[in-house]
Amino acid sequence: MILTDTHTHLYSEAFDEDRESAIQRAIDLGVQRFFIPAIDSTYTHAMFDLKEKHPDKVFLMMGLHPTHVKENYQTELDHVVKMLNKHQFYAVGEIGIDLYWDKTFLPQQQAAFRFQIGLAKKLGLPIVIHCREAFDEIFEILEEEKGPDLHGIFHCFTGNLEQAQKAIGYNMKLGIGGVVTFKNGKIDTFLNQIPLEHIVLETDAPYLAPVPYRGKRNESAYLIKVLDKLSEVYDLPKHEIAQITTENSKNVFSI
Repeated sequence: MILTDTHTHLYSEAFDEDRESAIQRAIDLGVQRFFIPAIDSTYTHAMFDLKEKHPDKVFLMMGLHPTHVKENYQTELDHVVKMLNKHQFYAVGEIGIDLYWDKTFLPQQQAAFRFQIGLAKKLGLPIVIHCREAFDEIFEILEEEKGPDLHGIFHCFTGNLEQAQKAIGYNMKLGIGGVVTFKNGKIDTFLNQIPLEHIVLETDAPYLAPVPYRGKRNESAYLIKVLDKLSEVYDLPKHEIAQITTENSKNVFSI
């Protein structure tokens, strides 16, 4: 059984004490592929280090995270362009809009999101979307950008059935992680109405650990708890869900 974690920040400081053992714990449970989203330029070196140590299992993305869109966002976007032109990446991400913490830079977040979608289209890459309290704002831009060259993953999907169907309509897979195990997460109540072909698995480690680890540091090994829950939701054997979702990830990232 091969599992794919389509979204894990393994370069995060949260793993500085046990990064290699955390990766090995995941591998021992069948997680063989780790897709690594970017945040901003300060993490680029750590991402490349991770790739160098695990060249066959780690696949990097490049992008500017919406919560890191500040006054210097244009400089950060220049870094994204430079990296995309210089190195191999498998997606532009994570990008999007986040209005949970701060709405101050909404115009800049929108501009950065549009710009990075354009980069992805130009390079034939998928996008990986971060959306927090910003479904309307995200969908407005996706509606402008929709077309055969727009595709990717709606990371950490937390919306309702209508929003799920809308995201899928823009050629997005739904990234399902620990939230599906939360009692108040609600996505488990309708997810079985979404065909499994539209789903990929993720952890968003070190964030959003699934039950029974909720509130603690998340890690890629806990993807198995997401798999357990989806097996229950879809009433399918775990190996079948692992196979389908890994195949979906291959279709998105072309690897």
